[in-house]
Amino acid sequence: MFKLTETDQRPDVLLLVSTLLLVTVGTVMIYSSSSILAMERYHDAQYFLKKQIFFVLLGLTAMVFLTKVPYQKLRYAAYPGLAAAAVLLGLILIPHVGVRAGGATRWLNLGIITFQVTELVKVALVLFLAHFLTRKIAQIKQFSRGIAIPLGVTLFVVGLVMLQPDFGSAAILMAILLLMLYLAGTRLAYLGGLAAAFLPVALYLVIHKSYRMARLMTFLDPWKDPRNSGFQIIQSLLSFGSGGTFGVGLGDGMQKLFYLPEPHTDFILSVIAEESGFIGVAIVILLFGVLIIRGFFIAFKAPDLFGTLLAAGLTMTLALEAFINIAGVMGLIPLKGLALPFLSYGGSALLMSLAAVGILLNISAQES
Repeated sequence: MFKLTETDQRPDVLLLVSTLLLVTVGTVMIYSSSSILAMERYHDAQYFLKKQIFFVLLGLTAMVFLTKVPYQKLRYAAYPGLAAAAVLLGLILIPHVGVRAGGATRWLNLGIITFQVTELVKVALVLFLAHFLTRKIAQIKQFSRGIAIPLGVTLFVVGLVMLQPDFGSAAILMAILLLMLYLAGTRLAYLGGLAAAFLPVALYLVIHKSYRMARLMTFLDPWKDPRNSGFQIIQSLLSFGSGGTFGVGLGDGMQKLFYLPEPHTDFILSVIAEESGFIGVAIVILLFGVLIIRGFFIAFKAPDLFGTLLAAGLTMTLALEAFINIAGVMGLIPLKGLALPFLSYGGSALLMSLAAVGILLNISAQES
């Protein structure tokens, strides 16, 4: 059994408060954005709210547990955790085991619930890379000994993710690899070479898939096809425009009434923008800013390299997910279908995000 952490230092209060506020805002806005949809689909206005509250409680339990278990003990789970995540990625490709929705197979059917495996994969890969790079720190400047193995493992996992397909998550995993290699002290020439190799591959994957190319063209000119490919982003922009400075009021938004597709998931920030206006969106972005800044501060104050890499990788994951969702619904980048951490409806994403925060809090309580 794990021995609980005993330390005179307190976990990072700002990180904890910003996380709890984001979860609270998310829970309230999920009910506001989904009640009409839930009534129409399931004849229960609180259907999505009840499920989200269950995962909030489960996620907070995981967060508290991981705050107490010494983060150094997680190194024992680095290899088996990633191996289990890879196996689950393979399982979801099996018919009737994986759940297909929106043209992708990303969920594992667990009977009463479904689980999005890529959310586990992100945390598992960060843990693996932090452990492996710490062990191989003496060889980190040698490509064959310090880089080849983590690169190969990451590419294998990314390949499984792309079979779903999930281009957004695959890009995040590659970005995490580059960041953690950089923090471990890899030669900049190697990092530049890897980035130069990844970019044309990413471009090829976009160009040779019609739906990805369509997303790019829609981003460039959504008004060219406002009733079809441009409908989602146009409705999102209308939400932001309708909200003004202070919003139309909680629960009084119109875009969630079957205009915004799945307003409680990918487009929850659009509902927040309409109902609470610029002020509400600014508060959400500020809370994410505090969380991300504190996360990287924890990384750089960690007592050992493993803690630094682990905290930086987890923070980078949350930061990229938040940026991609926020920028996407604002029309600043093409839409990618990634949830907004802590706010969007979705049990697996919330559970793993709160688990990541629990690890960060644990590291912060043992700062050097």
